[in-house]
Amino acid sequence: MKKLALAIVILLILGGLLVYVFRAPLKEAAYAKVTEGMFVTTDDDDFDPGPALGSRFPGLRALYQSRAVTLLEEFAGARGTILLASRSFDWCPYCMRQLIELQAHRQDYDAAGIGLVAITYDAPELQQAFIDKHGITIPLLSDIDAMSFKTLGILNADYQPGEAQYGIPYPGMIVIDRQGQVVGKLFLEAYSSRVDAESALNFAMQRLGAGEL
Repeated sequence: MKKLALAIVILLILGGLLVYVFRAPLKEAAYAKVTEGMFVTTDDDDFDPGPALGSRFPGLRALYQSRAVTLLEEFAGARGTILLASRSFDWCPYCMRQLIELQAHRQDYDAAGIGLVAITYDAPELQQAFIDKHGITIPLLSDIDAMSFKTLGILNADYQPGEAQYGIPYPGMIVIDRQGQVVGKLFLEAYSSRVDAESALNFAMQRLGAGEL
């Protein structure tokens, strides 16, 4: 009996070690599976949160590199800016994959004169962990007390203060021209669907009067 008990303990320890060693690859594999087919080429639904087209961008209340940010001018390209509002780069696989794809196309956005900046409700230290892991150079802003998402009209109303996911936005993109005017938006009702990076770039270029790539 003692030998059997010892064998069971050893098996449990080995099982725990295997789970610990392979937890990250298993998590990545699960994320890859769940995000299959998430990208679409157009925003063809009627879901339309956020500032009205033609209105002035209302500003933010966020943190970037330990300092307060209220405007996006420092992140703008020669033609304008895309603000990516994401749920979380800590636990949302769709948000993570979308930002990784945008990072892979960042040179195309830079060449088109369009600045990219993203914002989530994640604490700065969680964002930094994602930046370090994936080599993200797109600036990431951390919303303060959901104020940015409230101001933009994209705070997800499904969650209330005190709930873990309170403060997340409806995920999407807002295109702002050099004069600070909102000229385009990409928001899909299904949070598990996102417009792909190339299609989003072509959309932004059209809205900013730059044509398509």
